[in-house]
Amino acid sequence: MSVSRGSFRVEQSANSEGERHTTSPGQPASYSLMLGELLGRRRSARILVVDDQPGIAGLMSQLLTMRGYDVVTAANAEQAEAEVKRQTPDLILSDVMMPGKSGYDLCRALKENPATRLIPFVLITGLSDSGDKVRGIEAGADDFLNKPVLAEELIARVKSLLRLKEFTDELETVDSVLCTLGLIVEGRDPYTEGHCERLSVHAADLGRHLGLDEDSIIALRRGGYLHDLGKIAVPDDVLKKGSNLTAEEWSVMKLHPVTGENICKPLKSLRLVLPIIRHHHEHTDGSGYPDGLRGSEIPVLPRILQVVDVYDALRTARPYKPALSHEYAHKTMQEEAERGLWDVELVAEYFFMLEQQRSVA
Repeated sequence: MSVSRGSFRVEQSANSEGERHTTSPGQPASYSLMLGELLGRRRSARILVVDDQPGIAGLMSQLLTMRGYDVVTAANAEQAEAEVKRQTPDLILSDVMMPGKSGYDLCRALKENPATRLIPFVLITGLSDSGDKVRGIEAGADDFLNKPVLAEELIARVKSLLRLKEFTDELETVDSVLCTLGLIVEGRDPYTEGHCERLSVHAADLGRHLGLDEDSIIALRRGGYLHDLGKIAVPDDVLKKGSNLTAEEWSVMKLHPVTGENICKPLKSLRLVLPIIRHHHEHTDGSGYPDGLRGSEIPVLPRILQVVDVYDALRTARPYKPALSHEYAHKTMQEEAERGLWDVELVAEYFFMLEQQRSVA
């Protein structure tokens, strides 16, 4: 593998954020609350109407409010962006021609942001040139309405796009629940508290350092929480033993990557995370599990996560070992990489990134 910062190419297997609620181990009720918050109760869909003409904005707001939607208006793109930051809408209806930023610019900015790109965006325009619609498509618009807007057409488009948004939200909720389950698994061992969150942050940092695309960075972030999800099926007496597992206990432990992959496999939104879950215990020399992959046979994303995972494990105290210093962890990982356990170049890149971070801290 040749590593080049800023132009790193991802080898993706055929088999990809919000605030973390902190709880201390031994508080299952807190996890129940987390799941409850994630699942939530059905609420009225929130629609943001953006138009510099108060009469038009007011009329659309009235039509939508009469049908039970929660509607908020903005007079320009800047106000709209502030409203999106304040409370994320389920749908945006925006005029094209406005003072300052146009509807095209607003749409493009929101679609380029991973946090807002899944919000359905409808451009409303009085322009009839086909080139105007092409500009909207290029900006990422999900649909178009022509002025004057017909009430029946407005309601029909809104219903259709909100139905699609509901499906998307359901997938995101399932993702969130799985990530919460990952934290529950972590919570079974008091010595690994915070491990998943640290992996999520630092693996994403390394992905950005290497110039990976945003989907891969999201996969690394999710992988930090989900990589050990399969340990949910490992008995406590094996999971908490920590070291010196018997051959039988070790065979049970080695099943967790496949178990985790099977749990997450039905979700297409986790397709880039699956290789991380399955292969984060593979070794470059083929001595890892579950598939005994060698070198570049191991996809890049799990190789990235395992480097961060090993560093965090070395730097954290466990019942059977003390925490190592940064310098000693560096030396240990270099030696292990040279012996064929980790990707030599990724280990070097990770410590290069850490030095850069320390120099600007």
